[in-house]
Amino acid sequence: MAGDQLHVLNALDVAKTQWYHFTAIIIAGMGFFTDAYDLFCISLVTKLLGRIYYHVDGAEKPGNLPPNVSAAVNGVAFVGTLTGQLFFGWLGDKLGRKKVYGMTLAVMVVCSVASGLSFGSTPKGVMSSLCFFRFWLGFGIGGDYPLSATIMSEYANKKTRGAFIAAVFAMQGFGILTGGIFAIIVSAVFDAEFPAPAYKVDALASTVPQADYVWRIILMVGAVPAGMTYYSRSKMPETARYTALVAKDAELAASNMSKVLQVEIEAEHDRVEEIARDRSKAFGLFSKEFMRRHGLHLLGTSSTWFLLDIAFYSQNLFQKDIFSAIGWIPPAQTMNAIREVFMIARAQTLIALCSTVPGYWFTVAFIDIMGRFAIQMMGFFFMTVFMFALAIPYDHWTHKENRIGFVVMYSLTFFFANFGPNATTFVVPAEIFPARFRSTCHGISAASGKLGAMVGAFGFLYLAQSPDKNKTEHGYPPGIGVKNSLIVLGVVNLLGMVFTLLVPESKGRSLEEMCGENEDNDEGSSFRNNH
Repeated sequence: MAGDQLHVLNALDVAKTQWYHFTAIIIAGMGFFTDAYDLFCISLVTKLLGRIYYHVDGAEKPGNLPPNVSAAVNGVAFVGTLTGQLFFGWLGDKLGRKKVYGMTLAVMVVCSVASGLSFGSTPKGVMSSLCFFRFWLGFGIGGDYPLSATIMSEYANKKTRGAFIAAVFAMQGFGILTGGIFAIIVSAVFDAEFPAPAYKVDALASTVPQADYVWRIILMVGAVPAGMTYYSRSKMPETARYTALVAKDAELAASNMSKVLQVEIEAEHDRVEEIARDRSKAFGLFSKEFMRRHGLHLLGTSSTWFLLDIAFYSQNLFQKDIFSAIGWIPPAQTMNAIREVFMIARAQTLIALCSTVPGYWFTVAFIDIMGRFAIQMMGFFFMTVFMFALAIPYDHWTHKENRIGFVVMYSLTFFFANFGPNATTFVVPAEIFPARFRSTCHGISAASGKLGAMVGAFGFLYLAQSPDKNKTEHGYPPGIGVKNSLIVLGVVNLLGMVFTLLVPESKGRSLEEMCGENEDNDEGSSFRNNH
């Protein structure tokens, strides 16, 4: 196969792991670190926002964001992310990975700062401006998904490509962890500096005026890691696969990769022109030919990411029950506003430390040994098993003496999400599509995931409400209850296993071999024979 391949691409495929690989992981990974920090830090401060802006005099419990405001504040970044994934994914194939990569980071830096500066003289005004800036923050974050995955896949060698792309994604775990740790520090400092009584002792005094700085500082610090990597991103050379296969610039591809690999690579003008002639009659995105070759693969990557994110983002369905049950978060009225931020941040940090972060790095360690297909199938299988194990005897788990078992099952579900489809759904779309569509197809797959995240985060918030309208949370209509919601999630994971069958294995194969780009004819026969 290497005989048909450009020397520069073959050199990348067989290159030993070098310093530039780790540099690329850090540069791309810091984007993901920031993405996770920005997306997940809002859940640390939503209770605080409720106390500050929706306090009701004489109420038994502290103020809470109304359901529609809560959905908007938590969900608007997802809408922005989905839009950004589609837009920047498409733009990355049109203008090149590198040009667009800097744009996404600039948007993230500006909007992180702007989110913390949200202004208004009324609660509605503050929440509206916060939602506006978080939409655009999500838009920038969305661009990071297809571009980071594509850049890493096009830089990596065949042997360790899966681990490198998964390592970029695994930086999410550290972003979530850092968000929690930073919130713990900020809230501890403010609580010590501005002590306040618990809500039930003095409702009004329990939220000190300085509490308004706490959520703003936590949101704004998201700009720091993004800003730190901006210069490094601007200095990264464009990937050889884009330069040679899409931009058709043999000279630049060879010169960029000679610097990166520190070996002499000749520019193959004739070969690139030959590829250009072949590609001039090449099929377009969503043409019949694309659908024939890659339609089922795109359905596979999009549907599995969609189903995974429904299950993954529905975790807030029972997270608050778990935290309260094991005493990690006491009743809200027994704490002041800043102390509540501290307790929520501590609980989320412990969950990240125990199940989220280890799961990601297990994938990094095993993805090039076990393969993408096996890890994804295994992850969905165990998520299905644990969801049903939580759901069917749900009444058993509600007894206080059985709560530790419930927490263990819950943690294992998310360990196998991360040592499973949460990582592989990010890796595979960056490997199996042609270079000229790679970023777009990854963006489409990722956007399907964010659609699933919205269903998971908000659909199940309503669905999990008690069927008895007297037991639902304030402002919510009756639902089907937590037990039935967990059964539905078990079925969702089962469907994930079914749709995984559409996704080909890409372990140890070159990107061009995977999508038939080495073929001179238009049949891409090697890809189909190997699949």
